Amino acid sequence: MFEIDSSRHSHLVDPHLHVWGWEVPVYLFLGGLAAGVMVLSSLLLAREGERSRAARWLPFAAPVLVSAGMLALFLDLEHKGFVWRFYLAFRWTSPMSWGAWILLLVYPFSLLVALAGLLDAEAEALAVRLGKAGSLVRRARAFALARREPLRWANLATGIGLGLYTGVLLSALGARALWGSALLGPLFLVSGLSTGAAFLMLFRLAEGERRLLARWDLAAIAVEVAVILLFLVGLSTGSAESRAAAQLLLGGRYTAEFWTLVVVVGLALPAVLAALEHRLHLKLTLVAPALVLLGGLSLRFILVAAGQA
Repeated sequence: MFEIDSSRHSHLVDPHLHVWGWEVPVYLFLGGLAAGVMVLSSLLLAREGERSRAARWLPFAAPVLVSAGMLALFLDLEHKGFVWRFYLAFRWTSPMSWGAWILLLVYPFSLLVALAGLLDAEAEALAVRLGKAGSLVRRARAFALARREPLRWANLATGIGLGLYTGVLLSALGARALWGSALLGPLFLVSGLSTGAAFLMLFRLAEGERRLLARWDLAAIAVEVAVILLFLVGLSTGSAESRAAAQLLLGGRYTAEFWTLVVVVGLALPAVLAALEHRLHLKLTLVAPALVLLGGLSLRFILVAAGQA
């Protein structure tokens, strides 16, 4: 008599059932957005001349975005009470281990860089508002001002690492053919830079700052289009499983959503609008940044869903 054990109906291993829901793409989007804010805020900090009030305060958005993303990820965890175990060890070969520690580094670097970028009066007003914690703000700001340049570079590097990690997290899961590309890390990084620039442009920046971010966003869109094309070509010329995965975006189930929301709405239209505004010297609007954010969110949702199809 033979006994057969089957895990076919386990929601954790069955490839035809979704393992990840909305929480993971939201986490990837917010993580990439925070990465873009960190990188671009570091670059703006090095820019000569006075910065606008919004540009001085927006670096504080990075830890807020990361916290919101981590909350979404926490909701997805099966065993929420064991999340602390990520910080009891570090595994070189585990993208999740890298990500856990990178997320931890976001807070000190982004907050110190943000404090260093404030005016003296703004920093003192913040310290007064925080009451008993105000002395900690003053000491942290003094520390940051004395090490402003090294902290700026550390914030920049951490932002790049965070942006890459959001894509590597998927590409490390080689069993999913759509996620098996090494280009997912660069794709999510450049998408995070684009959405980060778009997010910053939603606020009342100085005209020069907005136009500089618009140029950076346009460059990021161009690179993102190139990476997407290489990603699709790589899948289409790979193994049978890779070609089948590529078909999900090239004529299959997710084709309409991918090409409409990601390529047309999230990349092509914002690029055309930004180019027209620059060439015709028009006042920059919020339409292009909003479309970029929609496209970046759609990219994560579609790739996470299609990878589990």
